[in-house]
Amino acid sequence: MASGDRVLSLLEEEPETKDISNGMNVDFDSIDIKNLDFAYNTEKILQNITLSCKSGNITGIYGKSGCGKSTLLKLMMRFWNRDGGILNLSGYPIENINTQNLREHESYCTQDTFLFNDTIGNNIRIAKLNASDKEVTKAAKSASIHDFISSLPNGYNTQIGELGDRLSGGEKQRIGIARAFLSGVNIMLLDELTSNLDSLNEAIILKSLKNTNDKTIILVSHRKSTLSIADTVYYLENNRRS
Repeated sequence: MASGDRVLSLLEEEPETKDISNGMNVDFDSIDIKNLDFAYNTEKILQNITLSCKSGNITGIYGKSGCGKSTLLKLMMRFWNRDGGILNLSGYPIENINTQNLREHESYCTQDTFLFNDTIGNNIRIAKLNASDKEVTKAAKSASIHDFISSLPNGYNTQIGELGDRLSGGEKQRIGIARAFLSGVNIMLLDELTSNLDSLNEAIILKSLKNTNDKTIILVSHRKSTLSIADTVYYLENNRRS
């Protein structure tokens, strides 16, 4: 009964933001944020945030844990609505843009990668279900995980177990990064993408990102070495940008 109650409570939950289908479709040009505020209930998370992310650039966001970096990315994805200020995509308020169109522009790679009890290839292909084997391999190479996959007896057909329990934290994270490459979106939102990687693999992935000229990348990290490839770096301190 207790399990049933929890399932029913989940089914009855209302989404924080409703999907928009009667808004506008836009082509990506930039993300512009000005004087943005956000709070969880009464707890202020972000205050007076102003930054700009231009097409084709790598924008870094640096700060200590808990300063609101991940929250800022989730606001760009419109998982929540801001409390105040401006958040525009290509000059238009993000809440006026159709949700499907927004998702076609943005890919969000989290620090904790969720994996399914399936093959490595199918777990990467989640980002683009009709992707060819060649496309999956290219994405894996960009994420610096192709050599590891090729070393396995069954390669891309290797089963990874429930929640990917047969893989290390770094290997899971690189699969998440491969998904971001495969998705083919304009904007890659990368949240602590190298937190579980050693310095060698971090350098390889950062080099791949630096050579991705057709993407706009927003890179969040508490490690300054990760942000060395950024064209512009913003610092978050005490929930404010400096």
